[in-house]
Amino acid sequence: MTDDRGQRTEDGKQKTEGRVKIKGVRDLKVYNLAYNLAMEIFVATRSFPKEEIYSLTDQIRRSSRSVAINIREGFAKRRYEQVFIRHLNDAFGSSEETRGWLDFSFDCKYISQEEHKRLDGQYDEANAMIYALMKSWKNFSNF
Repeated sequence: MTDDRGQRTEDGKQKTEGRVKIKGVRDLKVYNLAYNLAMEIFVATRSFPKEEIYSLTDQIRRSSRSVAINIREGFAKRRYEQVFIRHLNDAFGSSEETRGWLDFSFDCKYISQEEHKRLDGQYDEANAMIYALMKSWKNFSNF
């Protein structure tokens, strides 16, 4: 008797013909990266000065969360190609906005050079994934 359930990845997700089967937005690597980055931004901004609570802290938190939320909303509307791509484009823009706020955070000495470099590099990686997903969105398994 053969097992027709297919192979599984190391995190337990089902593979179909060598590709991971995407069942929901949480199966997208780019969504998970964006979500985790937003949580890292939240933790990093806890130590920002109180006078920044309604400006830099609020702005960087909002833009970082917007990356993940736009990917999620676009995924929910993926049957409408242009709507999905528009949300991915918005996610890309929010990612770039977050990178700008990271620059301000570093220049104001709220985060270290190492933290800035690490977060900026991860947003660069997220941008590459978002851009690639916009170009080949029908093949989710790579993202």
